[in-house]
Amino acid sequence: MPAKEIKELRQSGKLEEAYDMAKAELEADLTNIWGKRNLSWVLYAQLDVLTSNLDAFTAKINEVKALDLPESEEMFLDNISIVIAKAARVITQGITPDIYKIHRLFDSIKELSLKRNSKWFSVLFSAMHKGMKESDRYIEFADWWDFKNFMPEDYLKNTLPNGKDVMAIAEQAYIAYAKHLLPKQTQHGEIIFNKEQAEAFLPVLSQIVEDYPQFQYPAYFNAKLLLALGDKDNMLESLLPFAKKKRNDFWVWEILAEAFSSDPEKVFACYCKALSCKSPEEMLVGLRQKMARLLISKKLFNEARTELDLLNQARTTHKYKIPTEVTNWQAMDWYKTAISSKSNFGFYKTYLPIAESLLFNDVVEELLIVEFVNTDKKMLNFIASETKFGYFKYERFFSDIKIGDTLKVRFQGGTNEGMHQLYTAIKFNDEVFKNQFLKEASGVVKIPEGKSFGFITDAFIHPNLVSKYKLVDGQEFSGKVIKSYNQEKKQWSWKLF
Repeated sequence: MPAKEIKELRQSGKLEEAYDMAKAELEADLTNIWGKRNLSWVLYAQLDVLTSNLDAFTAKINEVKALDLPESEEMFLDNISIVIAKAARVITQGITPDIYKIHRLFDSIKELSLKRNSKWFSVLFSAMHKGMKESDRYIEFADWWDFKNFMPEDYLKNTLPNGKDVMAIAEQAYIAYAKHLLPKQTQHGEIIFNKEQAEAFLPVLSQIVEDYPQFQYPAYFNAKLLLALGDKDNMLESLLPFAKKKRNDFWVWEILAEAFSSDPEKVFACYCKALSCKSPEEMLVGLRQKMARLLISKKLFNEARTELDLLNQARTTHKYKIPTEVTNWQAMDWYKTAISSKSNFGFYKTYLPIAESLLFNDVVEELLIVEFVNTDKKMLNFIASETKFGYFKYERFFSDIKIGDTLKVRFQGGTNEGMHQLYTAIKFNDEVFKNQFLKEASGVVKIPEGKSFGFITDAFIHPNLVSKYKLVDGQEFSGKVIKSYNQEKKQWSWKLF
């Protein structure tokens, strides 16, 4: 057997001689597994030096396929994955990969038997993904590779030598797949959308969102697919439970804006909420441009300039191109005369209750009355009924609040008499409800001897109010009183406010 000679020729770089000898050996006995092995390693060595010559490389790949090696040749099949990855990197090393060439490479390997579920098969995917991710054949490529072959390390982000973090290849893959499933419009206005494929992939993507909460963008595309699949009547039922979990992510509100695209005010409120979320500025540039467009249409030029200046700063910092629409706005008179602010957050706050009510529309609103306000701690005590009362922080919802205000709120949770969390809160005047807890009190002030507090009829007067109104015992006085729960006596009473 010439195996030793073939190996020596191959290792010394005499590949043509090694090829001729291995080819002759195999042709003498096409069933000889050793002949196939000898030729396969020569073909591997030839492939390794042909990675920059696509025509010759694919021709050699065809020879490897013709060998029809069994799956037990794991070492060889791993090495073939490595050398194909090298060829793919040659194609994708430029700024814009040559789609035609990456397609040719894929077509040459898609019927090749390779060792799956291995480190080197993942390396092959990573190299091919870079060239295929913008291709309209990405789903075909991804289905051939099969995401079930990802290794545990494929779900971890990588750190480059310069310290920059790179998104995990698995996350990149699920994003690209979902992106290619979304509806596309042809130049003739035709919508292309494979609903069956999207429905099949959605549970898979939803599981990734659940299993890898550190991945941000799969959740975004999960919601986009939900939006694309559901009609307007039923879509929110599917979208809202997911959106509630991710309500602090700006893109949830951008998607909800799409869901309510027929209602301009709801879209505007959703954009306000999205831009009030804490997010890296470079991720908000597209949204700020949309918001600027709406603000300009409303002739809110100071706010529009603020959005554009923030957008411009982020794009410049990250060396992104400034869109033509933005430069056109910056050349207009209104932009030149508008006054920019550090942010529009104060402006957004006015619209946040509208947006949040969309997200929690399925949670019942409840009426309550403000019974006490601590302006230093931004806390208020409330009464919803004689069996439901407590307190919560109000600064997220209101800048100004006073005793006797009635509110509509959606409770997130809490314990009676204790701290509560809210989803939404708005001021809402309801005189019938208010009159259950407020009334006018007139009569003689009674201040016990040696005490700083007092009473009017059956209502308690706090020492601060005795001092504020300069009240004395026996004085006639009229004022508003509110129902209050006496913690010590465990009973309801009234107090002046």
